[in-house]
Order: sequence, then structure tokens, then C-alpha cells
Amino acid sequence: MPNPNNRKYDVVGIGSALLDITLHVDDSFLKKLGLRKGEMMLIDEHQLEKILSDIKSIKAKKSSGGSAANTMIGVSRLGGKAMFIGMVGDDANGKSYNELLAKSGVTPLLSKGDKMTGSAITFVTPDSERSFATYLGAASSLSEEDIDEDNIIQAKILHIEGYMMDLQNLREAALKAMRIAKKAGMKISLDLSDPGVVRRNHDLLHSIVNDYADIVFANENEAKEYAGLEEEQALDKISSMCEVAVVKLGEKGSLIKKDGKTYRIPIQKVSVANTNGAGDAYAAGVLYSIAHNIPLEKAGKIAAYISAQVVASHEATVSRDLADEVKKMLSAR
Repeated sequence: MPNPNNRKYDVVGIGSALLDITLHVDDSFLKKLGLRKGEMMLIDEHQLEKILSDIKSIKAKKSSGGSAANTMIGVSRLGGKAMFIGMVGDDANGKSYNELLAKSGVTPLLSKGDKMTGSAITFVTPDSERSFATYLGAASSLSEEDIDEDNIIQAKILHIEGYMMDLQNLREAALKAMRIAKKAGMKISLDLSDPGVVRRNHDLLHSIVNDYADIVFANENEAKEYAGLEEEQALDKISSMCEVAVVKLGEKGSLIKKDGKTYRIPIQKVSVANTNGAGDAYAAGVLYSIAHNIPLEKAGKIAAYISAQVVASHEATVSRDLADEVKKMLSAR
């Protein structure tokens, strides 16, 4: 088994391989669709067809997506090496998804399922908040059989998106990967992903954090849902259960806590164009830094920087290489 510090990849991510469809709407449109603002709702094929009909006259952008995949793209853009495990359909969208990931510098390990490639429709409201209608499609069929130990142990860190807790087979796949990673001496990272996910899987997530997670990411709403406490108290509680706890506070910055020490990370101020993917990018900054033994204070600055690049764009991921900019940040006092 490879030495944890001498592995081919910095991070391997597992999650739902979803083709992102992003469009701008007003709040009344969300109400019409029955979506809760700021949350993710799973939809079936019939609901997908209806939503696609409702939005056909609205300009939309397509890209590879899914929370863990976005984070892996961020790791790659920072100069790291990332791999993504997921499932797509045997269709044109699945082929496009594979090509888009590879073009972003991520090694795709995509199984092919019988369903259509999944889609995540992101609705961005005028306040830059994002809400999701997600058709998992083929992504929902990922199972334990698609998790190969030889692939997992090639990385220093395993990153799991909380969205995988909502379906039994996805949950089983994630748990198998975490067992492999723990046995291999890898760091295990968990993003709580969505307050609704935390609400639906509260006890399970507490068990996973206790038994497996070394690094936990949450935004303020997810942290409150998880801990039943306000942001800083939630950070303290999560930190008591893992090695590195992160609570993202939007425009108030973020908090990172390890070994009893809290790092307060301010945001990088930019003109807000979009918040979709900002949290995934932030996680990429922290994971890249941990994989490269960069101190947490600088890790927070790198995370805030890459997150700001997403917020300033209309994309869910950074579309350019940031490795040289990271080197400058690391060399600055």
C-alpha cells in the first residue's frame, strides 16, 4: 500500500456526476416550481421534463458539475492532482461530462449506468442565492461495486459530498470508500453540502464524523442544523469531533479550527456574479493546502481566493490555472 505522503493524487472525490444547467430567475419563479430557496430538491424524470419545459425560453449555461467534482476541478486549478469517481449514462451528455472533467485536469473514473446522465439545474436569484433541482439519473446508481480500493488508495485525501447520504446505495458506496481510506491511513474529508441533507440524515452524519471524518466543511446553515448551535458554537462542537472543522459564513468570511485554535479568514472582496460552486472551490483550497502541508492560516487565504474567483464569474468552477498565483501567495509574508 502506498505511503500516505507519497501518492499519485492529492485528492480523490466521490459524488454525483451531474451536468450543470445554470440560469437566472426571480423568487416568484422558484415558488412556481415549488423549490425552497437556498436548498437542493431531488426530482424525478417526470419533474425534470416539466422543469425543462418551463425554462426552455430562459438562457442557460451547461458545464460539468456536482459538488465533489467541482471541488476536484478546484484542486486541479490550484496545481494539485485530483481524481473523481462517479457514474454517468451511456449517452452524449455522459461523454461530454467525461471530456469536460479531463479538460479541467481531473482524472475521471466514471462508470456507465442504464439511466440518463444526471442534471443539476441551478436557479440563481437576483440576490445571488442559488437553489437546485437535481435529477440524479445515472449518478443515483453508483454502488459499492463501483468503488475500487486500488483507485482510492492512490490519493492522500478522500473527499465525500454529503449529498451521497440521501440514497442507500450511494451511502453504502461512500461508507465503503471511507473504510478503505481509513485503513490506508488517508485523511477523510466530508462536506455537509446542504441543510436539508443534514436535517434528513442527522444521526448518520454525526456517526460518520465521529468514526471517519478528519476534515468537515459546513456553511452557517448546515453547521446550525448539524450542531443545533450558532456558528461559532457549532464550529467548536464540530471541531471536538474531527481534526479540522470549517464553517463558511458567506460575506462574513469563514472560520477554521484545529487543535483548539480558530483562524478567522476574511473574504476576498469581488463583485458578486454568482455563488454557485463557491463553497466547493473553498473546500478545494483547504484540501489542496492540507495535501501540500500548507499551514491552515495560508490555506484559508488560498481557499478564500479561489472561492472569490468563482463568485466573480458566472461559472461554478474556476476556468483558468491558478498555480502561479498560489505560489505568489505562499511566498508573500
